[in-house]
Amino acid sequence: MQTEQLSALLADVLAEARRQGADSAEASVHQEHGLSVTARLGEVETIENVAEQNLGVTVYQGNCKGSATTQDFSTQAMQETVTAACRIARHTAADSAAGLADSERMATQVPDLDLHHPWSLDAIQAGELACACEAAALDYDAKITNSEGASVQTEAHLFVYGNTHGFIGGYPQTRHSVSCTVLAQAGDEMQRDYWYDIARVSDMLADVTAIGQNAAQRSLARLGSRRLSSMQCPVLFRPDMAVGLLQSLCAAIQGPALYRQASFLLEALDQQILPDWVKITENPLLMRGLASAPFDQEGVATQQRDLVSDGILRGYILDSYAGRKLNRPTTGNAGGVRNLRISHTGQDFATLVRQMGRGLIVTELMGQGTNLVTGDYSQGAAGFWVENGEVQYPVSEITIAGNLCEIYRQLQAVGTDNDYPGSTETGSWLVDGISVAGR
Repeated sequence: MQTEQLSALLADVLAEARRQGADSAEASVHQEHGLSVTARLGEVETIENVAEQNLGVTVYQGNCKGSATTQDFSTQAMQETVTAACRIARHTAADSAAGLADSERMATQVPDLDLHHPWSLDAIQAGELACACEAAALDYDAKITNSEGASVQTEAHLFVYGNTHGFIGGYPQTRHSVSCTVLAQAGDEMQRDYWYDIARVSDMLADVTAIGQNAAQRSLARLGSRRLSSMQCPVLFRPDMAVGLLQSLCAAIQGPALYRQASFLLEALDQQILPDWVKITENPLLMRGLASAPFDQEGVATQQRDLVSDGILRGYILDSYAGRKLNRPTTGNAGGVRNLRISHTGQDFATLVRQMGRGLIVTELMGQGTNLVTGDYSQGAAGFWVENGEVQYPVSEITIAGNLCEIYRQLQAVGTDNDYPGSTETGSWLVDGISVAGR
């Protein structure tokens, strides 16, 4: 179905909700189709074709809320789904924060963010690309002895949302990716690593040979790993690890953590939480951005804004429910934060290593060691030890620990080496004085 057909379906759903006695209602449709092919050791291992659709309906009777979903888009199924949502609402306790986002916040325009670029790829072609990616890794060095496989995926999504304020809008989007994971071996030691790329447009993906070779290089670099003695030292978080530090910050300023009073940044609004050179922006309207959206999942218009500027926390991440719980307006973040970017200090990765002088480069984190209530942070780690500004050897079986408030305050630099695929743009983070537990 096309956007126009799904919009008509939602109009019927909303009218049916009104007919059945709902004071207000909202509904959304998700459709997805795609192809995923995995190859291992030169042979296509799996081929998966995806075709899914889902209709979700939420009704409000006063401040009582009921929701139901269906995968059947027939008229009868639609009516039964609305009936189920209304029945649930009649047995749900009232919640003063429940309800549609305010009507004046609805998007009045749906700009084209250039998110839809289908990839005309069949299973045979995808299998050839996956095999070529894996072969590039296996052929890179004799120490690359095994593979967990390479995969090629292409997905197309269509999202349409509407509510009884009169808003109905939708947009299509695509996402394509290539990944590879291989194992390196030297004697009895084995190490694994991976690399991938992801983009809205298939032509923007890195060459499959480069992806495979990058996976091989990363695996080889981990051979010969040692343990460290316990100490406190500077830590350089590679971009794919620094992303997690940004995600923890966002989780701490999202609505649920705040209205449940379960955040280490509970009273941090308008306070300095990072060095004064740090700026963190959200840009949902980024053309071809992996997390771009012209409106959020409540129909609220999205906009570019600063979450942090001059190191000061300038705003929270709220949907309308969280906003009402906190007596604040929605920030247009129903569905999450979109296209984060942190400012950098101008150094490339090699310069940051030299600047650190002696310390730890973190390239892998393990476990769920972040306490968002207290900010306490402790995770298993692996990476590389640095002396005199040069990498000496890989390290593993260590733990790094600290408190996120201190980690953010002790951020020394952010690099220009933004080479991690995804919707968050960050270089490596150089942080002073983190505890490292080893042997």
